Order: sequence, then structure tokens, then C-alpha cells
Amino acid sequence: MKLLLALLLAFQTPKILIHPSISTHTKETTAIIILDKPHTDEEIRQLIRPYKDLKLRRVYRDAIDGFSVQGSAETLARLKSSQKQIVNVSPVIHYQAETEESVKIIGGEEVRSFFDKKNQRLTGKGITVGVIDTGVDYTHPDLERNYAGGRDLVDNDRDPMETLALGKATIHGTHVAGIIAANGKIKGVAPEAKIVAYRALGPGGGGTTEQVLAAIDQAIKDKVDIVNLSLGNDINGPDLPISLALNRAVDRGIVAVAAAGNSGPGVWSVGSPGTASKAISVGASTPTLETPFILIEGSRDRFQIEPLEGSAPWALDRSADIVDGGIGRPDELKHVDGKMVLLKRGILTFSQKAENAQKAGAKAILIYNNMSGGRFMGNLDTQLTIPVGALSKGDGVILQKAVKKQTISARVSVSEESDQLADFSSRGPVTGTWEIKPDIVAPGVAINSTIPGGYLSLQGTSMAAPHVAGACALIKQAHPDWTPEQIKAALMNTAKPLAKSNGASRSHFAAGQSASSSNQIHRDLAPYRTYEQGAGRIQVDEAIKTTTLVTPSSLRFGKFTEQSDVHKVYLHVENKSSTHRQRYSFRVPPQVDGLDWRLPLSFMLEPKEARDITVELTVDPQVFKGKIHDGYLQLEAGAATIRIPYLYVLEEPNYPRVMGFDFAKGDKPGQYRYEVYLPGGADEFGIALFNPEDYRFVGFLDTITDVKKGLIRRDLLDSQLPADGTYLVKVFAKKAGKEDFVEGMITIEDSEE
Repeated sequence: MKLLLALLLAFQTPKILIHPSISTHTKETTAIIILDKPHTDEEIRQLIRPYKDLKLRRVYRDAIDGFSVQGSAETLARLKSSQKQIVNVSPVIHYQAETEESVKIIGGEEVRSFFDKKNQRLTGKGITVGVIDTGVDYTHPDLERNYAGGRDLVDNDRDPMETLALGKATIHGTHVAGIIAANGKIKGVAPEAKIVAYRALGPGGGGTTEQVLAAIDQAIKDKVDIVNLSLGNDINGPDLPISLALNRAVDRGIVAVAAAGNSGPGVWSVGSPGTASKAISVGASTPTLETPFILIEGSRDRFQIEPLEGSAPWALDRSADIVDGGIGRPDELKHVDGKMVLLKRGILTFSQKAENAQKAGAKAILIYNNMSGGRFMGNLDTQLTIPVGALSKGDGVILQKAVKKQTISARVSVSEESDQLADFSSRGPVTGTWEIKPDIVAPGVAINSTIPGGYLSLQGTSMAAPHVAGACALIKQAHPDWTPEQIKAALMNTAKPLAKSNGASRSHFAAGQSASSSNQIHRDLAPYRTYEQGAGRIQVDEAIKTTTLVTPSSLRFGKFTEQSDVHKVYLHVENKSSTHRQRYSFRVPPQVDGLDWRLPLSFMLEPKEARDITVELTVDPQVFKGKIHDGYLQLEAGAATIRIPYLYVLEEPNYPRVMGFDFAKGDKPGQYRYEVYLPGGADEFGIALFNPEDYRFVGFLDTITDVKKGLIRRDLLDSQLPADGTYLVKVFAKKAGKEDFVEGMITIEDSEE
């Protein structure tokens, strides 16, 4: 399966889920086989022995009960249908490798004055963090003291060094490791934690499910304390192998941290393994940033700029004319000397556009989006000496039309902002389970860290996740007996819910909200939803000091059914203090018509005492008008307030019914194969083809009814294929009267060789 899954950086090119052209001939497929129970090597060999073209590749004993094999799609289908002990056959997916200020924001600087039970400062000392990524440059002066070995699951050796080959070099894993534990010129969150590197993504940052699973398997064998995965895909489903493997790792006592993804700001955009139920899924917030605005002289027009990482600061001391530079080719930039140049996104990379404009003498560069969705964030390949920023499509089109009519002069103003949810940060909830993901957020914008040969500022949920991994190392040092669930609870129970605002300092809290009750929220507040930010931005100093833990640390009341309008959830409340009794009481949530809460009365817990309590939500669907209701239950624990995010679904929400479509040549001449993920199944599913020039309907590539949720993988016979050519494809799924689709281009060509 050729889904391109990002090392979760905010990349400079849009994601394409459907390949524009298929020209390779795939002879064999690699798949992950999940078994119902552990099998010996001999039992596995005996299981596949009747299938002569299957080749056993890896056996997994810790991350999952299963193995990986290589063979034809037909044989894999026969294997799955004929062997009852096989729970699932999942094609291997290809993964792509998607501090000082940020450490201070999450309370990391405050923690430097805390001590553990051995009277040692909290620095992560004695804690081991596994980094499953592109490898680590263990010779970097800021990391060499922290490096504690590792494995290369790409080349299958014990040298997990970053790829250094020209044109295929990687930096991602070293950047992630530095955020966790750099201890030199810059300091990571846990500067004395040990880093064990697992190179699962090779040259260019490419890797597969098979390699990542092998890394998780090895990390479990090595008994690391924490594992960080700053990688992922666009499939919002809880049941992919890596998500299941992370759940298994947590069961084995490992804290699992996973990036939520960079497919925001739309809901339902969180991807695996950020969908793993027991892992800590991390979204990206902003540290303190200076946000520039373009002010058009002679008018009140103001346009917000999103600075690109790697550009110079937007500190222009005087006005400048804005000119149109097309898409940024050299022949379009002959008139830009001393001016701000407006460029359209696309065709060329951000770096190519910026370098061309800088060589032509531009004073500053504005790149406007070529698609809807607002401004975008990105990274430049090299550091430039002039500022480069992004505009939304709407703002860019307005400016582009204006500069064609007359000369426009503009100046730049800058305001300081912090603690906002990054636009690119993926949102939940998780399809099917309606679970709140991400669980928490951490700084993921303009994060400076180590790379081979130096330092670089990058952004993405890839940068947010290691802040949390480092925070977990500090908590683990302070509380070595705490389980992964308790460490997760400490971070979530003490997190700071964030809200949008036009002010310079923006962090407010609304206790509850729903699609039907927005009028109950103060008009000056625009809180992020729980399924956008989870419990909020981490505060590691507060997490370490907390004397109360509440698990689970987020609640899903499920989806309304006609059989039941009363929903119960159970909470485990622990008084972790060794000396003080503690009183607990719930605040009554804001009144919402049609919703009725039944909360426990106030109660006391002695030191080290725990209690299980029940929370009930009763729904009257005739009165309650919202489709989704979410908010925070607030538990007063002495002087502290613990906020527990919750989510309730009344109607089948408008989540994507189809995602992750891929199309490629099959194993036999003239055949093709497609794969697609349906998060909730479908009443009707189909792949419609159109002529890309006049949009004339050509026919259906395939149609299926009553499809179960999960991954569909089918081979198409010659008779099902249209004539050779390039087609516009619409892949659609209908369920409960609602339809969703993805579009793209595919190419069918003669495969006879």
C-alpha cells in the first residue's frame, strides 16, 4: 500500500492521497498478519507452508502477536479466508518522516528546581526514551552523552545513524531526540534522559508498517520507559496495526507518545498511530510568536502573515511596494528589486520560489495559498536573509487583483501571540469509537533543535510529541512507580485548556459547549473544542506536583441509541498525597436543554486512598438539538481543579466516510489493484471515472454494497478496466443517507512488457 505518511512536519507541499500517475509494476505485496494468540516460529512456518509463494519476513512477539510475509495478493486473500487463527491481514503502509522557549512554556524550566526521592534534580536521569524515527546522529555534541544504543530496522544492524547520503539525507530523528534530551548548547525537556534510537525510516525519510512494528517490538524487548513516534498517516481509524502495537506497549509498561498529524484544521483529521487509544496523542500549539500583518497604506486593509521557518524575521523598517511575481520563476521576477513580491503557491517548492525572489532583489516574499483552508505553515530548506510568509488564498487573490490595477504600498506591523492551536495540527475525534484525540497539545511551531551538523528550527506535531515524551521522562523520574496510565492522567488532569482570542495573551476556559449551546459561551471567548486540543496544553511542573490522579483522563459517552438514553462512565480517583486528606466535589456543568447530569456528592479521601465513582448523562433526544456535545467536567480537588474532557454524539456525525485511496498495477499483466479505508463502513461504495477534460462520466471502476468498516483491498480484472488513459476519479461512500468522497487522477496503461 503506497499511502504516503508524513514524518509529522508541516511540509511545504500539499498532501496528495491519489497518485497522479502509476507506472511501476508491483509483483508482490508485504502484509502484516495478526494472530489470535502467540505462535511459535515453527507453528507460523507450518501455517504458511501450504502457500508456496509466501515468504516469511519478520515474527512479532511483543508489539503484536503476528508476523509479516511477502507474496501475491491472491495468496494472502486465500491465507486470510482459510485460517481461523488469523485475526487480520493488513497491507504494509509506507511511512514518510511527517527548544528553550518551548521548554519554558510547558513548565520545563520550573522543573529544574524540583528533586526526586533520591534528592536528585529532575532532568530525566535514569529514564530511557526510545525514538522510533529516521535514526539519530549520536555524534552530535548535544546528544553524544545521552545516546544509549539502538537498532537499525531498515538495514537490520545495530547502527541507527541518520541517513547522510547526499540527496537522501535525513534530519528528523535527530531533531526529535534533541527536543527530548539535548544536553549541550541547547537543553531538551529532559537533558539527562537516555536516548535509544530505532531507525525505522530510511533514506529520504521513507519506511513501512513492517519496519515501524519491528521497532516497537524491539523497544518492548529493550524495556525502554517511553517511546516516541513522530510519524503517522492520514487514516483516522483505531484499528491499524501500529495503533494496536502501541496499545500493547502500554500494557507492557511503556509510555507511548504519538504525533496526532498535520492534516488540520479540519475535524476528523487525526491519523494513526495518533488514534491509538492507550497512547498519548499530541497536537501542536504555538509558543510565544511574533505574528506579522501587512497593512495597506491608504486603507484599513490588514492581512495576517504566517512566517515560514527558515526565513528572516518580519522586521521591515519602512514601507514597500507590492508586486505580482506569478509563481516565482526567474523570468517572472525581473521587476521585484526592493519590493515585496506576491507569489502563488504551487509548481515550485517554497525554497525555490524564495531563492529566486531573493536573487532578483526582493525585499520580502508573500506566498498565497492555491487552495481553500486559510494560511499554511511550512519550512524552507535553507536559511534566507529576507522574510518569507504565507497568506490565505482569499487574501492573496485580493492583493493580486489590486496590484494589477495600481501600485500598492504596504508596511508591516507585528503583534505577540502565544498558546494558540496550530492550524496544521490534526483534530479528532476518532471515527468509530468517537474517542477524543489528540489527548493534549504541546509547542510545535518554530522549535529549535539538533540536526546533523548543527541546529534548525522546524514545526509540526513531530516537534510537539517529543516535548511530551521529555515531560513523561521527568514525571517518571519523580514518580518511578506510576504506570503509563497514571503518567498520562497527570499530564491531562493538569493541562491548560486553550482558546482563540484576538489579544496578545490568549488562554481561556469554557466548562462545556455543544453545537446547540454556543450562546452560553461568553462572546469574547472562542474555546477550542475538546476533540481539537484534548485536555489542553501540557504543564509538566503542575503534572509532577499533582496530588490527585483521575483515570480515565477523558470520557466518551458514546453515540445515542434508541435502546438507551442513559450513559454511564466510571472514574477512578486517587489521592496520591502521603500526608493530607483531600475533599473532592464536582462543579455542575452549564445547563443544556435535553441533557441531565448525575454526579457524585462530595467525598473525602485519606492519604493514598482511592475510590471508583460513577458519572451519568441522561439525554432527551426530543429536546437536545446538538449533534455533538463536548466540554470539561470539573472536579475540585482541594485547591486544585481537574478538568476532564468529554464527548457525546447524538447523531451520526459528518466524519469522512472514505480516506486513504491508492491505485496501482496488480500482480498479473493487465490487472490493477486499489485500496481504500472506510472508517465506518458504507451502505454503498463506488469508484466513478470521468473524462478530465470535459468531466463526462465514463463508468464505474467498482461498486460494492453493505461494506464493513476497515481497509478494502481488491484486484480488478481486465474486463473491469476502461481503455488506457488518464481519468478523473471520484471515490465515494454512502452511509446513513450521507455521502463523502475523495477525488484525484489515475492512469491506466498497457502493462504488457
